[in-house]
Amino acid sequence: MKCMSSLQVYSPSEYTHVLVICGPGNNGGDGLVAARHLHHFGYKPSICYPKRNTEPPFAGLVTQLESLSVPFLPVEDLPVQLSSDFEIIVDAIFGFSFHGNLRPPFDSLIRRMVSIKTQQRTHEIAAVVISVDIPFGWHVEEGDICGEGIEPDMLFQKWLGDALEAGVKEPHYMVLSTAGKDAKPSSRMVSLEGVNKDGFVWHTNYRSQKAREISENPHASLLFYWGPIKCQVRVEGFVEQVSDEESEQSFSSLPRDIQIRPTVSKQSTLIHGREVLHQQYKEFEEKYHDRSSIPRPKHWGGYRLIPEFFEFWQGEESQVHLKFRYYAEEIDGRRVWTIHRLVPQLAESASSL
Repeated sequence: MKCMSSLQVYSPSEYTHVLVICGPGNNGGDGLVAARHLHHFGYKPSICYPKRNTEPPFAGLVTQLESLSVPFLPVEDLPVQLSSDFEIIVDAIFGFSFHGNLRPPFDSLIRRMVSIKTQQRTHEIAAVVISVDIPFGWHVEEGDICGEGIEPDMLFQKWLGDALEAGVKEPHYMVLSTAGKDAKPSSRMVSLEGVNKDGFVWHTNYRSQKAREISENPHASLLFYWGPIKCQVRVEGFVEQVSDEESEQSFSSLPRDIQIRPTVSKQSTLIHGREVLHQQYKEFEEKYHDRSSIPRPKHWGGYRLIPEFFEFWQGEESQVHLKFRYYAEEIDGRRVWTIHRLVPQLAESASSL
């Protein structure tokens, strides 16, 4: 389950108490399965299951959980502020197939989860909320209208995961665009080596054109396009070099043949012929034939783009495509994202963005 993969980053020693809120459908069933896994992984789950499904698969899961002494809590016994009793909330209420208006008690439960976002923004102690399917705070048909449901880095990673599952070839490749002090843009494909809330990381030669331009103008943009799932993401932000320690770690994790390449390659310089590179590669291979460790060349390392802007585009069969942007703002010394939905180009084909 993707939900359990997300939970694994939260250690049960620090995030002990988990509340799983289950709806009456399949999402609720997934929540019950998640609660069972949580119990076996050392967490202390509690379940709120106000509209129980009595069909055999669901009833069987309830019986298993009761035999494990996992408590089932009625809505009226839950605290008004869920964060006061729980470190993690698992939202297993509704999925994307849900239609209609929210009814009690799920309307109030969702409002309580949405309020956790406000707690996070005001520096109060707040629980982590993880969704089995549709993120908390989203309109079930219109999506994240208010930008309260999901951070842009999380949405990017979800789309990247969708691209991997869809079999998109080399989904980690991205267009990196830079411009030097002359303001002339240049673009090239590079491989995304890491992404998290802190930014997007790639590796390169510090003597290359892109490195020179970044030193003159430390702002850049990234572009990802995954055709089979009709999704595009554009990211803009400030670029910094990663630490030497981080570059050393990345280099040491590379296969030896990949380690040799940046060592012998003087990227973006003139060369008399490809045979020169082949000869240098062979000589270097012979030098380290005893399998001793290859030192990282000082001119090779990583860059990190710290996002200030995200733009997400999703193609629709109707040709009325979805397009929205996240902007970073500093509020009380803390980065906060605001979202704006945009009118997309009404294209004749889904390839027009």
